[in-house]
Amino acid sequence: MNTAGTIDRPFTHDPQKQAPMKPSTHEHAGSAPEDFTTSGANDSRQNRNREMQLIQEALARAHMHERHHAAEQERRAVRLATARRMQRRAERASKRARRALAMAVMQ
Repeated sequence: MNTAGTIDRPFTHDPQKQAPMKPSTHEHAGSAPEDFTTSGANDSRQNRNREMQLIQEALARAHMHERHHAAEQERRAVRLATARRMQRRAERASKRARRALAMAVMQ
């Protein structure tokens, strides 16, 4: 049986003997071009690995950016809560001082 391979049943399972994936105009699907060299397959594989690594780096960068943004929001929320707490404390102290002054004037 001398037929070209398909995606489900490739002609060969050895990745160094497989043709790089590019559109073909005159060849059968899955057949290697005549001028195919194994260095082309290695370069293609290296590019794929580099692209996959860059995808992982981009995902990690986005994840870290998201975590940094969330931490900054949490810091702002804590500062706001602290400011409100201190404002209420200052208002209570002001009321006590006014009350003490009023009591001193009344006597």
